[in-house]
Amino acid sequence: MEFSFFVANYPYIFSMLLFSLGWLIIFTQANLIKKVIGINIMESGIFLFFLAVGDIAGGNPPIYVEGVEQVYVNPLPSALILTGIVVSFSITALALSIIIKIYQSYRTIYMPELLRIME
Repeated sequence: MEFSFFVANYPYIFSMLLFSLGWLIIFTQANLIKKVIGINIMESGIFLFFLAVGDIAGGNPPIYVEGVEQVYVNPLPSALILTGIVVSFSITALALSIIIKIYQSYRTIYMPELLRIME
């Protein structure tokens, strides 16, 4: 592959790297807070991917001007991403509050130790 392929597709490649990094963090870390951080990194990769899909080279902002023919950038992915950011923030807040309650009850957020305690 040529270098121009990577330059032309850098948002997709970077979003795949972010998603893969988040996946790696989730499955290799035993600390619950690190797992939540991994989920947030995965979500960022997904958000970037959706924004990259909605972008059109040479596209203008989606503001309609009568009598002017233009290529517009699709606004739907941006609207979906705004909704996704709100949902991811809510999920993060909920997960962190559950982790606080787990720590208050068991005095650990280390997954193997929690599994040992709950047996």
